[in-house]
Amino acid sequence: MKVETQGETLNVSGIKELGAANSQIFRDQVKGALADVHKNIAIDLSETNFVDSCGLGALISLHKTTCNRNGTVRLVNPTPPVQQILELTRMHRIFEIINN
Repeated sequence: MKVETQGETLNVSGIKELGAANSQIFRDQVKGALADVHKNIAIDLSETNFVDSCGLGALISLHKTTCNRNGTVRLVNPTPPVQQILELTRMHRIFEIINN
């Protein structure tokens, strides 16, 4: 996983899977990287092939954190299987999804 800062946004990329095995570590690492200047989190899902309920829970936890900062979580370029999960669980209504 790679974490970079760009202005008020924390960019996260290089996530292969987001499931029960790693979702807590993912959430804790992203929250740990958040500084006071960060309002938004952009998560690049272009390499992510798998997301389960634990992974969605981690994303929702980050969403709540950014809401407290008046910011957003953006999901960038989700792969078709991840996009399908987001739509089936109606998470596409909660998160801003960006396809480049």
